[in-house]
Amino acid sequence: MDFEVVSLFPEMIEHAAGFGVVGRARERGIWRLRCWNPRDQVTDGYRRVDDRPFGGGPGMVMLAEPLAACLQALHAARAAADQPRARVIHLSPKGAPLTQARVQSLAQLPAMVLLCGRYEAIDQRLLDAEVDEEISVGDFVVSGGELPALALMDAVVRLLPGVMTDAESAQHDSFSDGLLEGPHYTRPEVFRGEAVPEVLMSGHHARIARWRREASLQATATRRPDLIEAARRDGRLSPQDEAFLRNLG
Repeated sequence: MDFEVVSLFPEMIEHAAGFGVVGRARERGIWRLRCWNPRDQVTDGYRRVDDRPFGGGPGMVMLAEPLAACLQALHAARAAADQPRARVIHLSPKGAPLTQARVQSLAQLPAMVLLCGRYEAIDQRLLDAEVDEEISVGDFVVSGGELPALALMDAVVRLLPGVMTDAESAQHDSFSDGLLEGPHYTRPEVFRGEAVPEVLMSGHHARIARWRREASLQATATRRPDLIEAARRDGRLSPQDEAFLRNLG
C-alpha cells in the first residue's frame, strides 16, 4: 500500500507515521509513505500558496496552480515507476463520513493520495478537476487535513495483511460488524473491589462468546442505538440477539 500525502507540513506526517504498529509496519515494508509539499512547485520568492477569496469573506484560499502542479508531479512519478494511478482523496468536513466499512474498502487499494488542505478552503476548481473523493472524519473542523489524514492512514494500515500481531484482532474491533465492542478485562482478577466477570474465567468458549456478543449489544444499545437499528435493517441480528435486547428494557 502506498500513501502519497500532499501537505504544507510534510514533517508532521512523517513524524507521526513512525510510531506503534503503523510505524513498525512501515519499517517492514508493508506500506510506503511519500510526502509532497505544494510550496516546492512555487517559484516566487514568497513560495505563496494562498490568496484572498473572490467575493470577500474571512480567511484565505489555497491556490489551484501549486496543488495541480504537485499532483501532476506525483502522478508522473508513479507512472515513471510503473505504479498504478492513485485515488485522490481530499480530507474535508464536507466529505462523506469515514466508516469502518469504507476503511475496509480503502485497504484494498494499491495506493491513495491524501490531499490535506489548510486555511479556509481549496479553490473549488482544483477539487472538481483532481479529486476523486472527499472524506470527513467527523462533524467538526480542525486547522488542516493532516490530522484527519493520519487518522485515515492508521485505520487503513492496521487492516493490511501482516500488520497486526493477532490477525483476528481487527476483526473484533468496534464497527467491524456494525456494533460497538464490549468491555475487556485483564489482571488482576479483582481491582478496587471489582472482580472480572465470572464467565470470562470459566474456560467455556461458547458461554464466553455469547457473553461477549451480549456485552457488545448492550454497549451499542446504550451508546449508539442508531447502530442497532442499522443492524436490524440489515438482518445482522439473530432471534437470540433480539430477545436479549427486548430484555434490556
